[in-house]
Amino acid sequence: MFNWLKTSILMAGIVALFGMVGMLIGGERGMLLALLFGGGMNIFSYWFSDKMVLRMYNAQEVDEANSPYLYNMIRDLARRAQLPMPRVYIIDEAQPNAFATGRNPEHAAVAATTGILQMLTERELRGVMAHELAHVKHRDILLSTISATMAGAISALANFAMFFGGRDENGRPANPIASIAVALLAPLAASLIQMAISRAREYEADAGGARISGDPDALADALQKIDYYARGIPMPSAEAHPETGQMMIMNPLAGGGLAGLFSTHPPTEERIRLLRAMAC
Repeated sequence: MFNWLKTSILMAGIVALFGMVGMLIGGERGMLLALLFGGGMNIFSYWFSDKMVLRMYNAQEVDEANSPYLYNMIRDLARRAQLPMPRVYIIDEAQPNAFATGRNPEHAAVAATTGILQMLTERELRGVMAHELAHVKHRDILLSTISATMAGAISALANFAMFFGGRDENGRPANPIASIAVALLAPLAASLIQMAISRAREYEADAGGARISGDPDALADALQKIDYYARGIPMPSAEAHPETGQMMIMNPLAGGGLAGLFSTHPPTEERIRLLRAMAC
């Protein structure tokens, strides 16, 4: 219920932001068009954002016939979590990572990179996929998927405001300060939305995943290994769509300094510490 409330607030906030940008660009008519566009984006995101994200990563669906190792593992974990069997996808990326998506447990999907399948032991991989199923069980997936697609839309809208913000009779931007403000603040707003959504839910999914797998140390070991390799292996799909990074078990664009300040994931060391404590 709480996630539905957060999702509703997010969607209403996005529509309001679209309306504000529309007003700055084109007055009342611009606001009306932007509100209609924002409402349409909400409807589209609810029904199709999972398919859009999977397409961004060129994820390929697999089944028991062509990927029995991963498929049977997820089927066993879904049974332990008392969840419907999700669709299973593999992403051809060397960086070890994984995510879950979908609008509810009945329409969920989990995706793992080829890198994570190669680098983790079976026990560690079970911990990771249990973490992703915990996101499904906690109904985080709709919120994270919508925020990813909406963040991309906000950034596109900000670029539109910068370059098509209207001209005066001399050809100069009609309101250059407003256009610059929107272009700077809209992506920041999207980043803050993602940060607020992601940090607390990662701790909860770690704990939930540890309970599903029954092995907190396995997920702790996996996080330690993923963090080490993810820092040195780029993920081109995530770099092309940075707004989707908050969906991953580990930030695929992790970095220090300001990048760390706006990270959508809590510190890996703290996640590992809490999991080790659960195992005691």
